Amino acid sequence: MASTSRTPQRGPSRVFGALTPAQWIGSVLLLGAAALVVAVFVVLIARVLVSLGPVRAFIDVYPGSYELPAAAPVGIPAWLGWQHFLNSLFLLLVIRSGLQFRRQKRPDAFWSPRGNKRRRISLALWFHQAIDVLWIANGVVYIVLLFATGQWMRVVPTSWDVFPNAVSAALQYAALDWPTENGWVNYNALQQLSYFAITFVAAPLAIATGVRLSGVWPKDAPRLNRVVSAEWARRIHYPVMLFFVVFIAVHVFLVLATGALRNLNHMYAARGAVDPDAFGTDPTGLLLFAASLLVMAAAWIAARPTLLIPLARLFGDVKQR
Repeated sequence: MASTSRTPQRGPSRVFGALTPAQWIGSVLLLGAAALVVAVFVVLIARVLVSLGPVRAFIDVYPGSYELPAAAPVGIPAWLGWQHFLNSLFLLLVIRSGLQFRRQKRPDAFWSPRGNKRRRISLALWFHQAIDVLWIANGVVYIVLLFATGQWMRVVPTSWDVFPNAVSAALQYAALDWPTENGWVNYNALQQLSYFAITFVAAPLAIATGVRLSGVWPKDAPRLNRVVSAEWARRIHYPVMLFFVVFIAVHVFLVLATGALRNLNHMYAARGAVDPDAFGTDPTGLLLFAASLLVMAAAWIAARPTLLIPLARLFGDVKQR
């Protein structure tokens, strides 16, 4: 009698999103290679452009930054460093909780306000909205202090020269001939426009669309809901989050690539000088930056149901699966 053997059956491939791990790796490598090719072409084209006489003359007239008003403050105060750290921490957790909510199919637990158990949301959504409140509160304090201390003149354009200078700075960045800068005194025009956009355009958009999608939005307001639909808010909210992610990646890269010790001293240690070479070897800002990364990593790890459930119970009722 012939012996029979069974071939062991392989389990289904693990899928992350719509792709398997191998497909994700292949996609990342392919996109990375394509991005590298595009970057090389951009650099080559920019180098050709900045070598042309008219473009060179344009850069001489508009070097990348313009003179701020005489009343503009010099330096970065300690309160701004703290605001920057808290904003980074809250924004990290906002992004983490938002992505977790989008990916989650079976929530670990549900939260509902005391006395209204019919209104319940997932624990991930509760955490996302709770961190949103902290992020917004920190932002309000930042805006008040920004205008109370005159620091707004560093991030809000005060001259139409910001636009040609921004073009000049972009050309210099693209050509890898980066504009000379000293953030303690003045940001270049491209930085200023970026900070203005993230503070006064992207952040309000994120808040407005988030409020529309949250439980605080009135359900029994048909006219208002037609004007500001949930579908519209949903289409805006996620791309705005992606804009924040791209901004953070580029921002951190440029901070580290254009004089890391000097830049970190400015923002994390409130140490700087008109001389751009001052504090260029001082490790204080780097040490504070490293400490802030440890705090953010700990917060990322701690943001799990084990710790979130007891925290959520302080503000409502939690029901676990």
